[in-house]
Amino acid sequence: MADNNAEEKAANTLKRWREYSNNRSPEIREKIIENYLPLVKLVAGRVAVSLPQHVDKDDLISNGFFGLMESIERFDADRGVKFETYAVVRIRGAILDSLRAQDWVPATIRQKARQYEQTVAKLEHALGRSVKDEEIAMAMKIPLSELYKLINHLNASTLIPLEEFARTETASQHTPNPAQHIEEQEVKDMLAKSIDKLPEKERLVVSLYYYEGLTLKEISLILKLSEARISQLHTKAIFRLRGALSRLKSSFI
Repeated sequence: MADNNAEEKAANTLKRWREYSNNRSPEIREKIIENYLPLVKLVAGRVAVSLPQHVDKDDLISNGFFGLMESIERFDADRGVKFETYAVVRIRGAILDSLRAQDWVPATIRQKARQYEQTVAKLEHALGRSVKDEEIAMAMKIPLSELYKLINHLNASTLIPLEEFARTETASQHTPNPAQHIEEQEVKDMLAKSIDKLPEKERLVVSLYYYEGLTLKEISLILKLSEARISQLHTKAIFRLRGALSRLKSSFI
């Protein structure tokens, strides 16, 4: 019975999308918006987890709503892609675009983030493996304790840059470009390989956070580590991935 209900719901959803594609009815659009508003709240909530407390979640939801609207206007149901999959990228993107416009990450943090990222990328490229904290500290000519303080300061700055990479835009869904498609596939392949090469705990955190949709707090309970430690592992993993993807990006230029 449950399977029949799910199939019927999927058929009705597809029918509604096709009707909207054909006549762009405002009434149908309102029904679609109402149906997917919880998705905006879900994405905004996940983004908010990694942001400073002064960032207003309601503002995130408002900005995510614009991403939902754009998704509805550009979505093509006949391509066989679930709307939720397509919309999450654009909702998150709209939220992050707003955060960038507010320039909430201090310039000093951005500068330190670049230095840390470049150091990790250079060392891992030269060594061909995940670099250890002691090696990073030595290369940056700072004590290990200072490196850990730096990583903690960088925690809040890692969310936006990683999501940038996650946005290997399905926007090209409506303007197919063979060269762009190949480039995007290479980025996805490189990201998958880079995740596989992460140290075990960092790989687990990335997998649980970005693929299973868990919050950092939920991951801390699963791995029996403090939320601060999970946040640190998340930061370290993201900078490793950014370094690998930056090298790939430079090869396209």
